Amino acid sequence: MTTTSFRAEHDAALSAEAERFLYEEADLLDDWRLPEWLELFLPEGQYLVPSTDLPDGDPGRDLFLVQDDRFLLEQRIGSLMKRSAHAEYPHSRTRRMVSNVVAGADDGGRVHIRANFAVFRMRNGAFDTYVGYYRHVLERNETGALRYLVRRSVLDLSALRPHGKVSIIL
Repeated sequence: MTTTSFRAEHDAALSAEAERFLYEEADLLDDWRLPEWLELFLPEGQYLVPSTDLPDGDPGRDLFLVQDDRFLLEQRIGSLMKRSAHAEYPHSRTRRMVSNVVAGADDGGRVHIRANFAVFRMRNGAFDTYVGYYRHVLERNETGALRYLVRRSVLDLSALRPHGKVSIIL
């Protein structure tokens, strides 16, 4: 399943709904409400962060910085919420900026979202900035709420230096 191309017709009302969804998601992540954030995923949902040198990579063939299905994502969230997660304890302080949100539905009713992001991370006196774009695919659950089928965060960085790793959710 590819999320790199966006062929759905732009829909202004759907874009406004997608924008609200992304803003609410940003609040969940910045407040470290990760178990609530996990509920934004369908059971078959994926969280993907391709490598910086292959942003359009295929998760079936290429190496990804993060390539989590729902089970692995639950494990990641469980780990990040524990004190033993040294990479994120105490938790980083983050602030997310989401912009240029465009959404449309394809013929199958899936919602495709494009947006830009900047995530600012402060921890132990260090300040890191992650900049990139989202290419998400969502479906509506039984109540009509948008839920992730694919959440893809593509970094514009040419390398993870000086960061070295991605221990937060982008």
